[in-house]
Amino acid sequence: MRISADKLSLMADRLRALLDAGIAISSELSLDSLLQKLAETAAELTGARYAALGVIDPSGRELERFLTHGIDPETHAAIGDLPRGRGILGVLIKDATPLRLPDLTADARSVGFPPHHPPMKTLLGVPIMLRGMAYGNLYLTEKEGGATFTEEDEEIVTLLASQAAVAIENARLYEAATRWSRQLESLNEVGNAMATETEPQAILDLVARRLHALIDARILIIWLPTRDSKLRVDTVSGDGAEALLGLETDLSESKTGRVFRAARSTRVDSVLDDPEIDQDVARQIGARAALWVPLLAKGRAIGVIAAFDKAGNAHFSDADLRLCETFAERAALAVELSQRVARDALRRVVEAQELERRRLARELHDETGQALTSVLLGLRGCDEATSLDEVHSVSANVRELVVQTLQDVRRLAVELRPKTLDDFGLVAALERLSAGFAEQTGVAVELESRLSEARLPSEVETVLYRIVQEALTNVVKHAQAEHVSIVLTPKDSSVMAVIEDDGRGFSSEGDGEGLGLVGMRERVALIDGRLEIESSEGIGTTILVEVPVK
Repeated sequence: MRISADKLSLMADRLRALLDAGIAISSELSLDSLLQKLAETAAELTGARYAALGVIDPSGRELERFLTHGIDPETHAAIGDLPRGRGILGVLIKDATPLRLPDLTADARSVGFPPHHPPMKTLLGVPIMLRGMAYGNLYLTEKEGGATFTEEDEEIVTLLASQAAVAIENARLYEAATRWSRQLESLNEVGNAMATETEPQAILDLVARRLHALIDARILIIWLPTRDSKLRVDTVSGDGAEALLGLETDLSESKTGRVFRAARSTRVDSVLDDPEIDQDVARQIGARAALWVPLLAKGRAIGVIAAFDKAGNAHFSDADLRLCETFAERAALAVELSQRVARDALRRVVEAQELERRRLARELHDETGQALTSVLLGLRGCDEATSLDEVHSVSANVRELVVQTLQDVRRLAVELRPKTLDDFGLVAALERLSAGFAEQTGVAVELESRLSEARLPSEVETVLYRIVQEALTNVVKHAQAEHVSIVLTPKDSSVMAVIEDDGRGFSSEGDGEGLGLVGMRERVALIDGRLEIESSEGIGTTILVEVPVK
């Protein structure tokens, strides 16, 4: 059989185009770009007006992706949902052999076209296979000039499909490796944040941002429970998601609430077909597909992660669900840890308050109570006096007792919360405290402040004041010191106080930690400060406290 020169030239051109296409698709590592390139190349090689490439899902029963060439975006939007692999499209899924039809509408296996679909008649379908495994199918319709697709068209598209299968496998392997690398990097970042970050909100924000990007969701939400048995949107990621912050949903009337109560993950491919989503945020934001994953702590749900609409109108996969569950474990740990820290901090505060109340109660009973009893006895002496001079004498004694009692009450009030600290700040309050201490005890107190006139945060001033106050109490009760030095020094993001005395000190092996020092440590720990104590018998004690200034 003799082949004309024109036909030989056409075959050479098509083979050259096929070779160029093979080189182009082999160098493409993005799977979506590769699939689109394949559809365009197949249409160019065969003269087809329309081309499509369907990717078969892991079940092997339907298409999970469907890319087209030749259909404009407006027509795409008018057609609506992309095909899943029924009718003629499903023939190649069930029987992975090439298919050529002169009129696909006349085939008994055709189920017709949806509204607004452009008319199509001729068809060439070729499976994309490698080592007996079908990755997808190439569909070509409407060959130029109204002609039917030829055997040569089938051969050249089959060759293209063989090259494409290798390129698709390489692209999938590359994307899987890249995706795993991104997931591992994000998990490491979240783990590092949990080791260094004390605020749970920062960790939840990081989890939402990273997970949102990894699963290609349109919007990702983290719900946390409220005190009135509802769930509130606490953290969001995605375009326009900020408007959802603070939104609440009921535990019994929403998909989110049901996932929370059941403590079990779920995935929905069609939100519109799920009756449980009637009052959920998924319907409010117009979501098409969604997944929900509970934040579990010791088997108990303490929140929910919800993701809506995977990019490319695809459904969320089982791998997406498992990845969300992995990140949910980290988020749950962060939330539970913050709640535990808050409970422990509150417990320590309450215990410290109770200890302070007991001490004040003892002083009110032992000192103020006895002083008031003495006043009452003194007043009885006035009643029993037999002369004016005796009344004056008893009255003077009672007046002296009242003055002493008033001083004791004022001292207790200052110990509870000095008014100077609130009105004038730390330095002024310490100056008054030092002066009063020196006057009452005879111990010389030297206060040096290198702080600026600007006020420190209230909690910082309170902690430093209480530490100095407790240190002075220890000096008078235990140290037998003659001199005390207090130095306040600012640093880059903290304030440091050093309290030194020349008293008898204590041994590190003794019971020095019982001298109110345990309370000091707990008070400083509540605001992430640092406390160091140096003491030896006979050479005094040095207390260094450093607290951060936020």
